[in-house]
Amino acid sequence: METFDLSRRLAAESLGTGILVTTVVGSGIMAETLTKDVALALLCNTLPTGAILVVLITVLGPISGAHFNPAVTLVFTGRRELPVNEAALYVIAQIAGGIAGTIAAHLMFGLPLLDLSTKVRTGGAQWFAEAVAAFGLVATILGGIRFQRAAVPWLVGLYITAAYWFTASTSFANPAVAIARSLTNTFSGIRPADLPGFILAELCGAIAGMLLMNWLLGQTKARGPVPVAETRS
Repeated sequence: METFDLSRRLAAESLGTGILVTTVVGSGIMAETLTKDVALALLCNTLPTGAILVVLITVLGPISGAHFNPAVTLVFTGRRELPVNEAALYVIAQIAGGIAGTIAAHLMFGLPLLDLSTKVRTGGAQWFAEAVAAFGLVATILGGIRFQRAAVPWLVGLYITAAYWFTASTSFANPAVAIARSLTNTFSGIRPADLPGFILAELCGAIAGMLLMNWLLGQTKARGPVPVAETRS
């Protein structure tokens, strides 16, 4: 597998997170413009998000690993697959890219560059939903890498598409995306005041997912030759 230097990997993380946020915010704005049906608007927000994840992970994954998510970066750092100093730079790149993604979406729809959200997303149910969303995302990634590495882009895209609908929070599952979404007062926004609860829940869910999958995917003892007696009917 080709190895890319840190500057290119950081650029890929920033670009990928930016395009992801542009898709989330832009499709939400478009949905609000086209319909007043909240369920239909959510569907219009869901499908582009799942689709763009497949594209971004496929194209940028070979460069940086396609984390696009501080919680995912934390997991790979915890698994000693990414040095702490590089992980910190990954997170900075992801957050900067996410903010740029919000600005890009606003520019396309003629909105202020940044506009703090007033949408309330808080409470125990929302926080638990975010923990579940991040837990499932990490489990999907680690399981996919172990058993079907080539399918990871599709697995992640499909998981997020599903999680939009089975979680009460619509599955942010990503601190960088949450921060970027606090800067848009549109369909996909979240109040800045609600960020700490979401981010903490996402990080806790990601760590829990990592710990479970580390155990679940742990190497088992190879079974020896089958005794002759077991081969008889």
